[in-house]
Amino acid sequence: MALDHDSTTEARTVTGRAEDAGRQTVDGATFGRAVAVLRLLISFTFLWAFLDKAFGWGYATPAARAWVEGGSPAEGFLSGVAVGPLESTFHSMAGQAWVDWVFMLGLLGIGLALAAGIGLRVTAVAGTVMMALMWAAEWPPAQHLSDGTPSMSTNPLVDYHVLYAAVLIVLALASAGRIWGLGRTWERLPLVARHRWLL
Repeated sequence: MALDHDSTTEARTVTGRAEDAGRQTVDGATFGRAVAVLRLLISFTFLWAFLDKAFGWGYATPAARAWVEGGSPAEGFLSGVAVGPLESTFHSMAGQAWVDWVFMLGLLGIGLALAAGIGLRVTAVAGTVMMALMWAAEWPPAQHLSDGTPSMSTNPLVDYHVLYAAVLIVLALASAGRIWGLGRTWERLPLVARHRWLL
């Protein structure tokens, strides 16, 4: 009888531990490190795009079309827009120097701010605008391009541009620059303390 009682008590204890383990949540420090890793990964995505387009490392941009060689970083993408209500607008912007400068400074600024962990609210806004424009250029809702060929869109609403924008917003809301970044130092600057939108 005692053996049965002990077995029952032990089974309840093990079950209770398993339930507690299932209810455990990630602590603040672990979450902070996780969003810091995410922040650094996304920063590398933006910085790589900038560097490859600037110097033509042969991935998306051949050396002959590098920005430093006089190439237009945005021209290929914008002139290739083949669908959507802004198709002609994007075509008219292709190859214009001011578009290249805005695009490249955007990639560099977003990438550096994410790497440093500063100004993540401004970065989230700038990155979301950039991603929204790129989403509009690819126009995922279309099943067919202007010439009638299939668009090959994998999702009419949520593509990688939307996901990147969402990640940028989450990083800003989570103050992801405080761990492995300069976020805490940035927050203490008098200008930032007075103007919290600069966080």
